[in-house]
Amino acid sequence: MTVQRLNPGPRMSDAAIIGDIAFLAGRIPTDLTGDITAQTREVLDAIDAVMAKLGGSKADIASVQVWLADMADFPGMNAVWDAWVDRENPPARATCGAALARPGMRVEMVAVARAPR
Repeated sequence: MTVQRLNPGPRMSDAAIIGDIAFLAGRIPTDLTGDITAQTREVLDAIDAVMAKLGGSKADIASVQVWLADMADFPGMNAVWDAWVDRENPPARATCGAALARPGMRVEMVAVARAPR
């Protein structure tokens, strides 16, 4: 089985696909001035965009890891998540606190999904 890569770059790909399973790279906000709700919306929009490129949608996401720079942001992230998640097809999810890569970054998410294409 070969590994296909979506938008490979010098450091990483947007996703690596093996068979019909896609491993999405960590999605992060580009606007680090926003609060947790703005950053969460941006990250979920980025996940939606990658899923669309894979020919799928959030209904195809099997699991998501959520990393928060501050666990006090958990309720704000959940409020945006709850408005976004597909209620008929919610993914498995884990959330933890972590030191993130850049100052001001409040959230990062990594997903594993079915790639229907």
